[in-house]
Amino acid sequence: MKKEDLRIVYMGTPEFAVESLRCLVEGGYNVVGVITMPDKPAGRGHKLQYSPVKQYALEHNLPLLQPEKLKNEEFLEALRAWKADLQIVVAFRMLPEVVWNMPRLGTFNLHASLLPQYRGAAPINWAVINGDTETGITTFFLKHEIDTGEVIQQVRVPIADTDDVGIVHDKLMMLGGKLVTETVDAILAGTVKSIPQEQMVACGELRPAPKIFKETCRIDWNQPVKRIYDFVRGLSPYPAAWTELVQPDGQTLVLKVFETEKIDKEHQLEPGTLLTDGKTYLRVAAADGFVGIRSLQLPGKKRLKTDELLRGFRLAENSRVQ
Repeated sequence: MKKEDLRIVYMGTPEFAVESLRCLVEGGYNVVGVITMPDKPAGRGHKLQYSPVKQYALEHNLPLLQPEKLKNEEFLEALRAWKADLQIVVAFRMLPEVVWNMPRLGTFNLHASLLPQYRGAAPINWAVINGDTETGITTFFLKHEIDTGEVIQQVRVPIADTDDVGIVHDKLMMLGGKLVTETVDAILAGTVKSIPQEQMVACGELRPAPKIFKETCRIDWNQPVKRIYDFVRGLSPYPAAWTELVQPDGQTLVLKVFETEKIDKEHQLEPGTLLTDGKTYLRVAAADGFVGIRSLQLPGKKRLKTDELLRGFRLAENSRVQ
C-alpha cells in the first residue's frame, strides 16, 4: 500500500502536536480526519479558544471532530465512517479501547520521553527538573495502561545544563514530526519489530511524570542550589516556578522565576534570605550556596531581567522569599 492510500486519523491538541500533523500533511500522507479537544474559554472575556491542532486542521481543510466524551456513540459512528487504517496520537488524552482498537493497523502514540521512563502527562518538565542530561521521544502502540504499549522507535536527545523546558520541548517537537512519518513508513513497509517495555533496560529506577499543578511549581529554598536551578528551568517558560516575596511590613507578593544561576559560596544565612544591591543583582540563600535570580515577573507585570525590574521596583530591606 502507498502512503497516499493509507487512511490516517490524527489526534492531538497543543502546539507540540502540530509539527507531526504538519509533517504528515506536507509529506503527502492521507490524513482523513483530525480529532482534538473541545474549545476552551480563555482570557478575560472567556472567549472560546481553538486548540493549535484545530487551528492547523481548519487552515488545511481537514475534517475535524471535537468530542466531549470518547465513548459517545455519535462520535464513534463518525470515527468509524472515516474508515481509518491507522490512528496516530500526539499529546491528546487517554483513549478507550473501543477507539484505539478500531483501525486494522492499530493506534500509535508519540511520547516525549525515552519510555519506560517518564510515563505521564509532563515528561519534558520532569526530565529537566530531575537534572537529566538526556531525554528523547518514543513511538509505541497503545494498549490498556497509559504509556505502557510496545515500543516501535526511539530517538535520544541530550539536555544541556543551560536548556530550559521550552528549549527541550521545541527540540523534541521538531524531531517528533520526523519520527512520526518514519514510524508510518515502517508500518507500511511491514518492518516494525515492536518491543515490550518490560524487556527494555531502563537507566536507574523508573520515574513518573505526573501532571503539574500550581502548588507543584513552588520553590523550596531549603534544597541544594543545583536542585533549585534545575527546578526553575524545568518549569520555564511555562508554567513557571514561583515563590512568595515577604516584605518587612508583612505584605506578600508572588514572584514568578524564569532564569537563575548557581553561585557556589558558603554562608550561614537562613534559606530564603535575600541579598541585593538594589540595582543589578538578586540572590537567594539556599541550603549550600546562593541562587542568583536572572529573570522574574511581578503579578500583573511582564517578565523582566533582574536589573530591569530593580530599576522600577524598590525592594524593602530585610525582605525574604519563602
